[in-house]
Amino acid sequence: MSWWRKLVGGKEEPEHLRRGRVGEHAAKKHLQELGLKFLTSNFRSSRGEIDLIFRDRDCLAFVEVKTRSSESWVRPAAAVNARKRRLLSMTALDYLRQLPDSGIKVRFDIVEVLLNDGAVREVRHLPNTFQMERPFRHG
Repeated sequence: MSWWRKLVGGKEEPEHLRRGRVGEHAAKKHLQELGLKFLTSNFRSSRGEIDLIFRDRDCLAFVEVKTRSSESWVRPAAAVNARKRRLLSMTALDYLRQLPDSGIKVRFDIVEVLLNDGAVREVRHLPNTFQMERPFRHG
């Protein structure tokens, strides 16, 4: 029996959680293949969560993963609206406050993961998709 089934009393893992887990794993693998150094996943603060955090040379990349089974309406990255960008900015600042060097460069990436029958069909990395939202500037 899986850890999820034990946790929820024998029930199957909800589809959206399984899809998200598959997408984050595919995104992590893809970014590592591009040469980025993995730091952590699912960083949480009181203001939100960042899916993945990587180092790309002298820059921290805060990564939002969007996993979809279909693109029939809109690209997955379009789900990262102004409210989500604001929450990601505030959560990134919470992460940065834990570091000794506050002058580090940062960027926000989105990784789109497209599934077909539950399997990864395509992974798209969109680096530096948006800037830290005002007034939450860093550095």
